[in-house]
Amino acid sequence: MFTISENPVTALIVLAAAVVLVWGLYRSIKYGKLGILAWLQSVVLMAPWLLFFGLFGLGIYINLDTVLFLIVASAGLYIYLGKKMRAAGTDSLLQQRRSDKIKSIEETSKELEKKEAIEETSKESEKKETAEKASPTKEIMPGIIPAEDIKKIQDIFGVVTFFATETIPYQEGAIFKGNLRGEPAAVHQRLSASLSEKLGDRYRLFLVENPEGRPVAIVLPSRNDPQTTTVGQKILAVILALATIVTSLAAGGLLQGFDIFSDFSRGMVKAGPIAIGIWAVLLAHEIGHRLIAKRYEVRIGWPFFLPTWQIGSFGSLNRFESLLPNRQVLFDVAIAGPAAGGILSLGMLIAGLLLSHPGSLFQVPSQLFQGSILVGTLARVVMGSALGQQLVDVHPLTIIGWIGLVITAINLMPAGQLDGGRIVQAIYGRKVAGLTTIATLIVLAIASLANPLALYWAALIVFLQRDLERPSLNEITEPDDQRAALALLALFLMLVTLIPLSSTLAGQLLSAVSQLLAVSS
Repeated sequence: MFTISENPVTALIVLAAAVVLVWGLYRSIKYGKLGILAWLQSVVLMAPWLLFFGLFGLGIYINLDTVLFLIVASAGLYIYLGKKMRAAGTDSLLQQRRSDKIKSIEETSKELEKKEAIEETSKESEKKETAEKASPTKEIMPGIIPAEDIKKIQDIFGVVTFFATETIPYQEGAIFKGNLRGEPAAVHQRLSASLSEKLGDRYRLFLVENPEGRPVAIVLPSRNDPQTTTVGQKILAVILALATIVTSLAAGGLLQGFDIFSDFSRGMVKAGPIAIGIWAVLLAHEIGHRLIAKRYEVRIGWPFFLPTWQIGSFGSLNRFESLLPNRQVLFDVAIAGPAAGGILSLGMLIAGLLLSHPGSLFQVPSQLFQGSILVGTLARVVMGSALGQQLVDVHPLTIIGWIGLVITAINLMPAGQLDGGRIVQAIYGRKVAGLTTIATLIVLAIASLANPLALYWAALIVFLQRDLERPSLNEITEPDDQRAALALLALFLMLVTLIPLSSTLAGQLLSAVSQLLAVSS
C-alpha cells in the first residue's frame, strides 16, 4: 500500500469529487434535458460513496445495512434515469435529424456551387497533374501513397460526408483537411466502406481532431496496423507468468512469516491458497478484458504479468493487436478488467471481514488497516470494536481481497496505457490523458519517498507504458455520459483504495463504533 503521510485527506477527496460534480453540472446545462439527466446519473452513482466517506469524516457512523441499501437504491435510480435519458435522447435525435436534413439540403447546394467554381479554376492544375503522371514520377507525395491511390481516396469524400479541401502528406499516408458534413460515426462508417470498396484492405481511415480542434481525415497504409505477438514476446510472457507464480507463493509465505524457499514443500501447502487467491483476481481481470474485446471483435495480445515479492503481482500489461473502432470500445475494454477483478476482490474482502473471528489464521496489527481509506472504513463498519485491539485476527480472504484491490487500483492509475490511462483517454481525450500521466508520475515520485513500491511502479510506467494508446478509427465521437460517470467512480475508488486512512479519521471511526456498541448493549 502506498503510504504518503497520515494527513486528513478524506475531506479533500470528497471536496474534489463535489467540485467535479458541480463542474459536470455546468457543462451539462448547455445540453438541456439530456445533459441534466446525464449529470443526475453521475450524482446518483457517486452519492452513496460521497455520503459514506463524508459522514465518516465528520464522525457520523453509518452501519453496513444502510450502506448496502444506499448502493442498491443508487443502482435503481441510475437505471431509471438511464431509461428516461434514452427516451429523451430518442426525441432529441428525431428533432436533430429533421433539422440536419433541412440544413444539409441548403448547405449541399452551396457546396455544389462552390465545388463547381473550384473545378473551373483548377482545370489548369489538373492538366499539369496529367502531364506529371505521364512522366516517370508516379507519386503526388514521393515515397508515401501512389498518385492513382490518392485520386481514388479523394473520390470517397463528398459534400454530404466530408468535404475535403486540402491534401497534405503525413507519415506514410496523408491528411485530408475539410469540413465534416454529418454525424462522425455515420460519416466514418460511410467513408471507410467507400475506401474499402475502391482500394480493398490496403488503407485505414481515421477521423480525428487536429490541434485546432477541427475534424480531419487521415489515411494510412494497413501495414501500420498493430502487429500480433511475436514468438519471442510469447516466450517472455510465459517466463513472466511463471515468475509471477513464484512471487505469489513467496508473498503468501511472507504474509505467514516464513520463506517458501527454505522449505518449499511446506511453503507450497501453506502459501498455495494465498497464491491461488491472487491468481483468481489476476485471471478475473484478464477474462474481463477479453470477454468485452471479443464482443467488439478486438484482438488483445498475450498478457505480460508483472511479478513483485511484496504483493505477488502488479497485474499485467497487455496490448491491442487490432485497431479500435471508437473511444467507447476503448473505454469498455479498459474498464472491464478492473471491474471484474475489483468486484471479486471487494467480495473476498467483505467475506473475509465477516468471517474473521478470534483464532483466525492471520494476526495483523490494527494500524495496518490505516493503509487504505476504503479497507480501513469497511473494516471499522464490519468488525467494529475488534479493531481497538493491538492485534486483530482476520480471515485469509481479508488479506487476499485487500491485495486484489491494490492490484486493481494501481492498474486504474490514470497514466499511459494502464487501464486508468485508457479510461481517461477514452472519456476526456488524449490531451487530458497526457496531463494525468505526468501528474501520476509526479505523485508516484513523491510517494516513493515512503514506499519503494511506488518507485518500482513509476519506473515500469516510464519504460513500458508511458505512451498513450494509439487513436481509434473514429476518435471524434465521445463515449456517453453514463460511461463518464462510471469512469469517475472507478477513479474515485482507486484513490480511496490507495490513499491511507489518517489517524484522526481512524480514531473518529473507532469512537463512533464504540459509542454505537455501548448504546446497543
